[in-house]
Amino acid sequence: MSEAPESPAASRRTVLCGAAAVLAAGGTVALSGCASDSSSTTAKSSAPAAAKEPVVVGPATDVPVGGGKVYREKKIVVTQPAAGQYEAFSAVCTHAGCVVDKVEDQLIKCPCHGSSFNMSTGARVEGPAIKPLPEYQVAVDGGNLKVTPA
Repeated sequence: MSEAPESPAASRRTVLCGAAAVLAAGGTVALSGCASDSSSTTAKSSAPAAAKEPVVVGPATDVPVGGGKVYREKKIVVTQPAAGQYEAFSAVCTHAGCVVDKVEDQLIKCPCHGSSFNMSTGARVEGPAIKPLPEYQVAVDGGNLKVTPA
């Protein structure tokens, strides 16, 4: 009786190419040796960076004075520290990339590791995050909040 042939082990090139594909989903990664021939080159992006377009997140009335609203699907948090004064920030925590989940007690809070940020400035207040939340431009246009990422 003959045994079924074993599957060949993955080559080093296959493993490295797979790892590069996984890492590339989260950023730009270049590994040599992934091409199928000996003329491999390092990939470079020749496309210009996309201009940041304003995003309408919703009615200004949705953001309470002294509080804020997280627009999770857009990864934006808008606060209103004083009546008519709107601030906007990235809702992605600078510690581990979690999306913040609420604005409470004058703080923007991340549920993952307890980082919190000042709702007026985005500055880190406590937790493992070191960097502030990136600040965005925000304007009220026709009663709606229009946010422009930096």
